[in-house]
Amino acid sequence: MGYECMEQTGLKPGDVIKRHRLSTRLWHWTNALTLLVMLMSGLMIFNAHSRLYWGKYGANDDYAWLVIDDAGNTGFIQIAGVRVETTGVLGIWKDSEGEVKRRAFPHWATIPSGYDLQAARRWHFTFAWILAAALTLYMLRSLWNGHVFRDLHIRKWEWSPRHILHDITQHARLRFPTGEAAKNYNILQKISYIGVIFVLLPLIILTGLTMSPAMNAAWPWLLDLFGGRQSARSLHFIAAFGLVAFFFVHIAMVVLAGPINEVRSMITGKYRLPGKREPEPGSEPKLPQGEAA
Repeated sequence: MGYECMEQTGLKPGDVIKRHRLSTRLWHWTNALTLLVMLMSGLMIFNAHSRLYWGKYGANDDYAWLVIDDAGNTGFIQIAGVRVETTGVLGIWKDSEGEVKRRAFPHWATIPSGYDLQAARRWHFTFAWILAAALTLYMLRSLWNGHVFRDLHIRKWEWSPRHILHDITQHARLRFPTGEAAKNYNILQKISYIGVIFVLLPLIILTGLTMSPAMNAAWPWLLDLFGGRQSARSLHFIAAFGLVAFFFVHIAMVVLAGPINEVRSMITGKYRLPGKREPEPGSEPKLPQGEAA
């Protein structure tokens, strides 16, 4: 939710405003498709060796901080020595024909659905270049049109603990901005979008490059930056599931805020300002001057 604030004044609930620029809408849907394909093909690649390590080296006999495997007829995931049974979901499961498979992630979560490491890598690398190109173009466009400074820049007063707590409380109570206040990103949105655009996406691209032998020869400093190929692989996996977590929170917020209006704004760019709702008596905390929600 939130949006790239266009210069419009005198707005009232029910007004239709220009919410997302074409560049944002194209990037949003390109990312949605690209990240889905990369996640599913990445899970197939992970199936080839379903363990994660820290450092330069990793093999079955080395200590793995994450393992998804099976022991006999029991599937499990083990994180930092803590094991949880996942039979039927992870480690050991049945395919669409009822045949038992012993791989980390099931067929419905991977591209391709049947085990094919070479095909998975082709899918993954192809869409990785699309992701990198789209992110670069979006960043340059956002800097050029002022979107980063105008809409994502966190003002000094927004860092106030009281202001942040107020936003957290409002979201926990499912009270979203209405009327003209719905035009702008709130502090939680700014932090999450900055985290995705400037941290998670660059991290997943750079760690992906670090795992490439060709890039190791061209840019050996990447191995030093991330502490080795296995550490880069672990960070790549963590960043990927950070994006998955963001996706689920994002979808939940869209549904709760009004999915038709939200999705329409990301397709057409136009958004109808929600009507104001009267708060319950005594439920709204008073903020110091300048700390608008």
